Amino acid sequence: MTAVPRSRSADGPSLLKRWYTAIRPFSLPASISPVIFGTVTAVTAGQAHFRPVLFLLSLVAMMAIHGGANIINDVVDYKKGLDRDVTPVSGSVVRGWLSPRTSIAGGAAFFIFGSLLGLIIALYTGPFIIWLGAAGVAIGLFYTLAPVGLKYRGLGDLAVFLDFGVFGALGAWTVQTGSPSWTPVIWPVPISLLVVAILHANNWRDCATDGAGGFRTVAQWLGDMGSQRYYGFLIFSPFVLVLAFICMSRLGWMADLMPLESLVTLCSIPAALALWKKALRRRNPEKPFDFIALDGATARFSMIFGLLYSLSFLIHAALAQVICR
Repeated sequence: MTAVPRSRSADGPSLLKRWYTAIRPFSLPASISPVIFGTVTAVTAGQAHFRPVLFLLSLVAMMAIHGGANIINDVVDYKKGLDRDVTPVSGSVVRGWLSPRTSIAGGAAFFIFGSLLGLIIALYTGPFIIWLGAAGVAIGLFYTLAPVGLKYRGLGDLAVFLDFGVFGALGAWTVQTGSPSWTPVIWPVPISLLVVAILHANNWRDCATDGAGGFRTVAQWLGDMGSQRYYGFLIFSPFVLVLAFICMSRLGWMADLMPLESLVTLCSIPAALALWKKALRRRNPEKPFDFIALDGATARFSMIFGLLYSLSFLIHAALAQVICR
């Protein structure tokens, strides 16, 4: 698949556009959805009083750390020679809009900003947020940075599953309720799997360059056909899990009741099927960038699913109030 040639034109975009591109905004649903879901479930299932300011701080902190991780990942991949050609989802370093040194400084600033917001949140919610935030920041930093480099050791999928899935929802729940719970660890798993799907789509596309660089990702281990099956599992299993949670909660196997309204997530099945079609036609895509930009399309799907999942709890709570009246 031929990538778009790189361009380093002096007449580049504005500084704001360069930094906006650097954070890879297409991927931010991975950090937005868990925070929204954790907040909504805390207020509906956890009976917490909604704290809008802390919600906004949590959302901005999560996005800042995610953006910082994306910038640093862009730099490290570029320096390792893994990412040199411009595609629709490339960051600013690869495009030549920001130097690696400037980007590292900017990435660090994003991490510091997000961490400071986390400390402010902890003043109102307790020390658990500090420990959870510290774990999240560590995973974000060492996702690509030496000597750990989780991404290059086949641990990237686990890292994003925890950082931008489970931890995001658990942190948002704790911010609203004041205490952690197992509920926001289990219920966000469908969202977490879709976050992994975003990363896997990226790594599947980059198998050739990652392999040439001597780095191992899950996509590298699985090979092309294995990656296809794995991607299918990641985008379709969330629907199965929602159905399983509904059944398990009604059999008394879960502490909290999963709303029957969560079936509204099934409305996003057509979007999942559209992604699956792009994955199957990766060697002969309908449009040139269908497979190259599959990670961005997967991120949009994860946002749709996450919002529907969150909406189901709000619908359930609203109907319960009507019935009680």
